[in-house]
Amino acid sequence: MSKKPPSKDEALEALDFIVNVLKEHEKDLDRLITELGTITDQLGETGELSGKVEKVEERLTRLQDEIANLITYLSTSSREAPIQERKAETLPAGVPHGPPVILRCKQWDDFLTLAYQAQTLSFMYKEAEKTFQADALKNSQIITYSGELPKVTPLLKTWLSKLLDVPEKKILEGILAIG
Repeated sequence: MSKKPPSKDEALEALDFIVNVLKEHEKDLDRLITELGTITDQLGETGELSGKVEKVEERLTRLQDEIANLITYLSTSSREAPIQERKAETLPAGVPHGPPVILRCKQWDDFLTLAYQAQTLSFMYKEAEKTFQADALKNSQIITYSGELPKVTPLLKTWLSKLLDVPEKKILEGILAIG
């Protein structure tokens, strides 16, 4: 099944979407670093615990810097070079660089489009909340959707396999997460 390549406007919209998501994550990291600093101050210097908290703070700061650099790169390069030219500047496919980007889809159709032919897919139906969550790993990105869907797990697995062209053996019930 061949798909029409996205237009330049669509590609720029996608980049803008990614930049906005990264900015949201940067704000979350700022908040977490502040909270972590407050907790560290409240705990005082307790040796090993303090050292671990400092290491976590350092990792969060590095992650925040990487996101800020990525936002800057995407913001400037999306205005300077066409999409095809920028592809040559990026890392080769399959080479991870930093943590994966998480795309949280509010619309099921967006999830279907972005997760099509994913490397791995997970799903979970939460009976108490009557919600369905699906997470897909594709090109160092985690694409996630949470909303209402039927609760029959084996049928969901088959259904997702056919919709997203992912073999059932690569679909697991559960959650994809980092760390």
